[in-house]
Amino acid sequence: MRTSFQRLVVRATALTIAVAGPVAFCRPDPQPENILASYQDETQYGGLTISYPQNETLFPPEIVPPTFRWQDANAGSDIWLVTIKFRDDKGRMNFLTHAPEWTPSAADWDAIKKRSREQEAQVAILGVNRSAPAKILSGNRLTIQTSKDEVGAPIFYREVNLPFSEAVKDPTKIRWRCGAISSPQQPPVILEKLPVCGNCHSFSADAKTLAMDVDYANSKGSYIIVPTAQEMTLATSDIITWDNYKREDKEQTFGLLSQISPDGNSVVSTVKDRSVFVPKPDLAFSQLFFPLKGILCVYNRTTKTFQALPGADDPQFVQSNPSWSPDGKYIVFARTKAYKLQRLRGGNQILLSPEECDEFLKEGKTFLYDLYRIPFNGGEGGKPEPLAGASNNGMSNFFARYSPDGKWIVFCKAKSFMLLQPDSELYIMPAQGGTPTRLRCNTTRMNSWHSWSPNSKWLVFSSKAYSPYTQLFLTHIDEQGRSTPPVLLSNFTAPDRAANIPEFVNLPPAGAIKTIHENFLDDNSYVRAADAFYRAGDVDNAIREYEHALKLNPNNFRAHQRLGFLLYNAKQLSKEGIFHLLQALTLDPSDPLTRYDLGLAMAHEGQYDAAIIHLSAALQMIPEGFGRDYSPYEMRYNLGGALLMTGKTEEALVHLTEAVRLEPNKAEPHYVLALALARQGKIEETVEQYAKAVSLQPEVDQSFVLHNLMGINYAKAGRFGEAIQSAEKAIKLARATGHAAEAQPIQQRIEFYKQNLNRKK
Repeated sequence: MRTSFQRLVVRATALTIAVAGPVAFCRPDPQPENILASYQDETQYGGLTISYPQNETLFPPEIVPPTFRWQDANAGSDIWLVTIKFRDDKGRMNFLTHAPEWTPSAADWDAIKKRSREQEAQVAILGVNRSAPAKILSGNRLTIQTSKDEVGAPIFYREVNLPFSEAVKDPTKIRWRCGAISSPQQPPVILEKLPVCGNCHSFSADAKTLAMDVDYANSKGSYIIVPTAQEMTLATSDIITWDNYKREDKEQTFGLLSQISPDGNSVVSTVKDRSVFVPKPDLAFSQLFFPLKGILCVYNRTTKTFQALPGADDPQFVQSNPSWSPDGKYIVFARTKAYKLQRLRGGNQILLSPEECDEFLKEGKTFLYDLYRIPFNGGEGGKPEPLAGASNNGMSNFFARYSPDGKWIVFCKAKSFMLLQPDSELYIMPAQGGTPTRLRCNTTRMNSWHSWSPNSKWLVFSSKAYSPYTQLFLTHIDEQGRSTPPVLLSNFTAPDRAANIPEFVNLPPAGAIKTIHENFLDDNSYVRAADAFYRAGDVDNAIREYEHALKLNPNNFRAHQRLGFLLYNAKQLSKEGIFHLLQALTLDPSDPLTRYDLGLAMAHEGQYDAAIIHLSAALQMIPEGFGRDYSPYEMRYNLGGALLMTGKTEEALVHLTEAVRLEPNKAEPHYVLALALARQGKIEETVEQYAKAVSLQPEVDQSFVLHNLMGINYAKAGRFGEAIQSAEKAIKLARATGHAAEAQPIQQRIEFYKQNLNRKK
């Protein structure tokens, strides 16, 4: 019998084996000295590629530990030694890893940064097999260095779910973060769950003011300007709208790519704009955006007035993407000839459909911008001049950003267009213009959305080099304008979000914004969200948002109007749909779309007198070129049909004739026009329209009514043979379409026609 001590030993041994596994059969890790015994700094070992960081990367002194990554082509390597040689006399730092990546601990990284400050450290990565650690199977090396220049400020940025069409459908998933690169955790989310899209943002030079695009009160041109603080609130009182610039023109404005001035007193934006802004199927590059028309407008916060910027307000050009010089004396902007799309439909819409943009999406047409500079001159503007080095170079030049010290401009160049271009690269040149230099930090795929640190030493930018979800990178800019390889801010990016529009905020890292509360959402905000769902074809979510708007405001006309349309047409809930349309009509009897939708619904319900009232009113109210929600053809066709059903043939002919003129290649209006003509006994015109309808769509001939009428008309004209043929076809169609009871009186007519035919003979 075992003693208690023996049983305890047995249990302890079993527990050790269960937890640690069969350790007796595992080969222990080699000592770094065993590997280094055969290593020579000058030897090129090969077989191993270091993907991150790049050679000669310069790290900020406050950055958290990066992850070194590599690929090893030698299948025999099962353990790697990361050995770092410094220029001091304190010896190497060695680290073993079982995977082709390595992240130093915070303490080790602090030691590495301290020993590599302003001097190179050589990092070698050596692959070996544990069975023979003295034999180096693969290896590569690079140098890194730590800068003396701190970044010194937190970064504010937006995270967007992809593809872009999904973000547009549900903007509540878009969120904003703000944090320092020294934080080991991902910067906190400070603003989220807005049912409206927030977009471009900028800060005044002293970071006391934040300005950002928001969709508020059913206006895409809404813009909020608010004092910054660690705890912030976005209130209705802080909102302006770019639509207020010459509102009498009745042109909707987006107010895209706005920028607040360094002193925080003015904002410049593009107004009276129209942009290609369409989704694409590619996850990484899921939208195409660039403006086709627009002028620069300035909002003065002191006088609360809008005015065009003279010299950048020529409607013959598109003037967009403005950027202030740090002293506020100049604005650099992208400019080119304004362009009218070949397939542009009528109306004043500023969001275009993919079909309207086919010449860019499918046909290879390019669109290039030059950078221009104009004096601000207190809002008086001046003469715009092309910026030497960023204009007339056969490329598209955009997104200019001045360094805070006023010495440099960094801008993007691509073969065409503007936002989200795979070949977009960053260039630097003197602020007054000159020969641009390609920045060394450019990655292999898309480099854009850049911002300078307040000390003009670092640049943050976005790239898709490692993921379809945009990530943030840093690069150091020295006194000569030279940049260093990119430093990935890996802890700034969530795996399912694209990080974009990064902006340095001139605050100490400890003073970063912690929370932004919204206090401006109302029923119209939910209507805007619903409209976005509707445009994307997401009916269920659109209905949900319209209903949410009505909970906040039961008298929201737009919510009733759109909800009524969707419930009636998409969900086939006739009673509910008509209820909301009638509510909308009560709230605004002069709205043409409500009248239009009600008229169509009444016609569908067989209430033709009511349909005529609403459709006639809509036709009088809707101006020419009202927009894509209105079809003049459908209006005329449905009104003509309703008039015909109530016996008002003469009036019906007017609208049906116009419907045929508007859509000559549709069969239905020709057929209904033939019915109206048959009612008036116009035989030849009826035959002509009937033949045209059948030639366009043979199956349109499914109504016995027309052929019965034709038989009657032929008989009145004494053409009894043709009357018999028409009546016989009417009987055949009546029986085939479930109207056999109607066949008997037609048969009696045929007997009458035959008697008269025989008498005539």
